[in-house]
Amino acid sequence: MSDVIPPVRFADALGARIAYQDFGTGPAIVAIPPLAQNIEIAWEWPAIAHMLRRFATFSRYVHFDKRGTGASDRRSKVNDIDERVEDLRAVMDAAGVDRAHLFGFSEGGPMTLLFAATYPHRVESLILGGTGPYMAPPEQDAAERAAARQQAEHFATVWGTPESYVVDLFAPSLATDQAYRTWHQRYERAAASQDSMRDLLDLMLHMDVRAILPRIEVPTLVLHRVGDQMVPVEFGRSLAAGIAGSEIVELEGNDHFTYAGDQGWMDIVERWVTGTVVQKATPPPYPTSVRIQTLGRFAVVVDGVEVETAEWGSRLARTLCKRLVAARGWPVSRDELFELLWPDEHDRAKLGSRLSVHLSAVRKVLRGGVAADRQSVRIDLDEASTDLEDFFRAEDDGAIVAAYAGEFLPEDVYDDWTGPIRDEVRTRFVAAARRLADERAAGHRHGDAAALARRLVSIDVYDEDAHRRLVRALWAMGEDREAERAHQAYASAMAELDVDVPGLADIV
Repeated sequence: MSDVIPPVRFADALGARIAYQDFGTGPAIVAIPPLAQNIEIAWEWPAIAHMLRRFATFSRYVHFDKRGTGASDRRSKVNDIDERVEDLRAVMDAAGVDRAHLFGFSEGGPMTLLFAATYPHRVESLILGGTGPYMAPPEQDAAERAAARQQAEHFATVWGTPESYVVDLFAPSLATDQAYRTWHQRYERAAASQDSMRDLLDLMLHMDVRAILPRIEVPTLVLHRVGDQMVPVEFGRSLAAGIAGSEIVELEGNDHFTYAGDQGWMDIVERWVTGTVVQKATPPPYPTSVRIQTLGRFAVVVDGVEVETAEWGSRLARTLCKRLVAARGWPVSRDELFELLWPDEHDRAKLGSRLSVHLSAVRKVLRGGVAADRQSVRIDLDEASTDLEDFFRAEDDGAIVAAYAGEFLPEDVYDDWTGPIRDEVRTRFVAAARRLADERAAGHRHGDAAALARRLVSIDVYDEDAHRRLVRALWAMGEDREAERAHQAYASAMAELDVDVPGLADIV
């Protein structure tokens, strides 16, 4: 690779443009950004440029800046981990990379894991450096969490200033190099603002994707320096222990930044991606259709095959999908989803990562199909079709009746959030079925009118109008005994309400 810096390109993601560079030839490696970086200015420091050019000698290397940082749109707020998964997908799509080795470093590790659990068909393998399934010890008590937040606030306050101590913590082997220290302070300012850094650190302190480690099914290489002060080697060991079949290589040194210190680890990565990774099965073809059924029962059908319940991973993931479908493409606030899924949990700080894990499960089942930002989540109706939308798009009475396969989510009838949409669907069907029954009766198609009336009675056994329609249709067909039975059923239902019904002769 020449000394020319690769051009910065932009991927269109939801609400932002994501800056990325694409260079080199060979197996594709997509690098997931750490806390904050700037892919353009990074080339100024020789050790970073050497590392990137080394990658280009054996791979096609794509790296990017997360939204709100670096060369990506800075007007956008720093996004949550599940949003970053979709930003990574947008970068891969824009670069034309269908499947790649993912290199997740530091704070980019949890996001890399979440992507692999969500879109395994797009992942050749994982290379995880100086990271873990969490970025702060999960067993911290309240006092320790408060202390960590205070430390994070000070870290952000001095970020990009002469008082910054990033170099001392992240690259101690370079701490005495004043030229590097001065350059890195400028690099920090180019990577993220102090406000963005506060947001990043707050999100980082609550990252926890341990729940998805058993779902990682791709070859995984874990690299960790044993003296890393920022992410202890125990985090890497926990990661390797949680992913079946993973390999861990513990490296000498105490630098957290990958380019600082000995870069011999790159030889390990080259061997990993150019031929020594265990043979991987060809991924199944990507589905061409995803269909969600909610009327009559809940089901997701991918390319004509219904998704088994076990594939969801949890009941909460199914509930989350149902709630998003009920909103019909409109955003549902994260706070509402927190309350729905974890009504007894009052520490909202814990719930962001939990929601991200379940959104990952939904996206995996739907092969995407979910759009999210810091405030809300919605179903992406461009990626997944629903019978509910087909029902509301139907315009004539016949189409409305044909689209109604039954009540909306009948297994969730006692959940308050399902009530409004269920009532709306039922009301629209009942009105259409009545008009259509009248039309059929007027056209002497009494069998059709009777079938429609039976459907109306099955929905509401106390619907007097439906009972009378059924009795009249059966009588008009010459089905006298059936008409009498229908009249008796009508009288029995009304007796429960202490309501008198007219005689058979008065109805027909």
